[in-house]
Amino acid sequence: MNFDIYTILGVAIIILLLLFWIIRLEITLKKLLKGKAGTLDDVLADMQSNISYLKKYSENATKHFEIVDAKLKKTVSGNETVRFNPWKGDGSGSNQSFATAFLNAEGDGVIISSLYSRDHVSVFSKPVKGMRSEYELSAEERAALQKAKESIL
Repeated sequence: MNFDIYTILGVAIIILLLLFWIIRLEITLKKLLKGKAGTLDDVLADMQSNISYLKKYSENATKHFEIVDAKLKKTVSGNETVRFNPWKGDGSGSNQSFATAFLNAEGDGVIISSLYSRDHVSVFSKPVKGMRSEYELSAEERAALQKAKESIL
C-alpha cells in the first residue's frame, strides 16, 4: 500500500509540474503574441492592409510615371544656337543673326532662324520631324540641328 501512495504522489507531483510548465508557457506565449500593436493576429491584419495599400499605391505610381514619361518625351530636351553673320563683310549684320533648334527626345521640334541687318530683322521657322525638316535648311540651321541632336543623345 505504501508503494501505491508513493506512486500516486509521484504522478500527482509530475502532473503539478506539467501544469506549472504549461501555465508558464501560456504566459510566455501571451507576452510574445501581445505587443504594442495588439495581438499577433492584429499585427498580421494590419500588415495585410498595409500591403494592399502599397500594391495600389505602386500601381498608381507606375501609371503616373508612364504618363509623365510619355509627356517628358514630348518636351524640349535638345536645344542649340548657332550665331552667324549672313552678310559676310559688308558690316551690316555682325553676328546678330542666329539659328536655334529645339528638339524633343523623339527628334521632333522646330528650327527658328533670324537674319539681322541694320534696316530690318527677318525671322523664320521650320518644323522638324524625326530629326529632319521637309524644308531646305541653311548651313547654320543644319549645324544647329546637328548640335541639338548630339545634345539629346
